[in-house]
Amino acid sequence: MSCCGRNRADAEDVLSLAYDKVLSEQARFLGESTFKTWLFGVIRRTAIDERRKRIWRNVLLLRFFEAPPPVIAPDKTSEISERALALTLALTELSERQREVLHLVFYEGLTVRESADAMGVSVGTASLHYERGKARLGALLRAKGIDE
Repeated sequence: MSCCGRNRADAEDVLSLAYDKVLSEQARFLGESTFKTWLFGVIRRTAIDERRKRIWRNVLLLRFFEAPPPVIAPDKTSEISERALALTLALTELSERQREVLHLVFYEGLTVRESADAMGVSVGTASLHYERGKARLGALLRAKGIDE
């Protein structure tokens, strides 16, 4: 359950896939640890693989269905906080890769290394886009008078 964010349905799917790996001999016990430790390792790696697949599918869907920046009617801006509006507009000024890696790190909870895997780029490339994206976003928000 802890490998799947306490989501029971995901945990059941991962456990089923892990057992399938064991039964099909995709995962083999070599006796380098206790059986219990080895089995938990298979389950943990299966959960990580499934999470990456889910995130990769989400990334592909975001690319496919990428919507234009939201148009906010002037009479509706009072309903949206100045900070949220500034952030939304600033994000639209970042490159696609910068937005993508920031989304994966801040909204999906991945590390930069995991984001690189999900994006299909090297860790160095993901780190570069992450750092440049954060710096550009900070500069854009400061220019709009938003400090934090």
